[in-house]
Amino acid sequence: MKKIILVIILLVTVKFTYSQTKPKYLYKLGAIDSLYSKNLNENRKIFVQFPDSYKPNSDKKYPVAYILDGEILLPTVSNVQSFYSGGYTPEMILIGISNSKNRTRDLTPTKIKTKYGMPFTEENGQAANFYKFIEDELIPYVEKKYPVTNYRTLIGHSFGGLFTIYTLINHPQLFANYLAIDPSLDWDNQKLLKQAKEILAENSFKGKSLYMSLSGQLHMQNPDITINNVMKDTTDYTLFARSNISFSNIVKHNKENGLYFNWEFYPKDIHGTIALPSIRSGLIATFKWFQMEKTDKFNSPDTPKEELYSIVKYRANKLKNHFRYDVPPYPEELINMSGYMSMDMGQLEKAKMFFEFGIKYYPKSPNVYDSMADYYISQKDTKNALKYVTKAYEISGSDYFAKRIKTLKNGI
Repeated sequence: MKKIILVIILLVTVKFTYSQTKPKYLYKLGAIDSLYSKNLNENRKIFVQFPDSYKPNSDKKYPVAYILDGEILLPTVSNVQSFYSGGYTPEMILIGISNSKNRTRDLTPTKIKTKYGMPFTEENGQAANFYKFIEDELIPYVEKKYPVTNYRTLIGHSFGGLFTIYTLINHPQLFANYLAIDPSLDWDNQKLLKQAKEILAENSFKGKSLYMSLSGQLHMQNPDITINNVMKDTTDYTLFARSNISFSNIVKHNKENGLYFNWEFYPKDIHGTIALPSIRSGLIATFKWFQMEKTDKFNSPDTPKEELYSIVKYRANKLKNHFRYDVPPYPEELINMSGYMSMDMGQLEKAKMFFEFGIKYYPKSPNVYDSMADYYISQKDTKNALKYVTKAYEISGSDYFAKRIKTLKNGI
């Protein structure tokens, strides 16, 4: 294949078309799917979003994020992923769960009849049943139909955040990561807090991650209430905020349980706006371990081959420890580019090392074998070049490789 040049000139041609009969849209988001739930006794709609690298005929599988209130929050998660995935967060398949109907029923963990002294008649308190739907029906359905792994993230806001923490406390094994955005922990006189205090103290949450956020809407009527004095207030107006802070303090008090915890306060956001910044910061904080390390070493021609080898192997082991399965440490394109850059600089041992990494981590890609062939051609080793081009042809059946095989054979 063609070398990747150090300086890439991107020429973008934009063609504007207009049709009065067929309106054009910027993008489509969230393929609609649904499944029947015996637990809920109803059909439940979901929205499925694939990462940009997804190819229908590929056997590649992705981590998966389940997003409560999917019709509202999926676009935000998708936009954040489009900017940050690959370098800051892993590429993921996103599953937005519809909660447009029976939301309070499904996302609240206990039954109440009054709220803040007023009658509360909306159906509620069936989070346990909704959890069964997710564990016994939705996840098996998604894992059978879509190319996802068992590395899962759960994201929820408000009542969705309450359900997210309920799941972490009662069923931590189901998800690796939990993003609870301005969660309604005031529910049922802070009953979940009281449960969490005991569970967080007595159980291990090693390998689990929780991100929580709190909006600046600390008191609906008193602007003098701030993050510094809100815990001194005893009125119902601050119970929501105090519940959030109290839970975060419980988590911080039990650091020995191994839970990776991040908490953020957004003083300029209210309950209705906090989801957007929380999703961005929450995903970046949750996947801090995923970010690439020592990239400057790859950019420096003075970095010894042995040091680069150690960096690659360290990252591969790190990702495996988090995902619990083998993951290529870098995208194929980055490994391949590093090999060609090394060739351009005359650092042939480095080039071969990178091409070997390409074959190790992407053994089903014809491109990595063709790149190794380019290395051997640079060494005037036509025999080995032919060997790797033949392997590329066996995988792809491409006419390009067939012609290249013929050219190499003519040169022997």
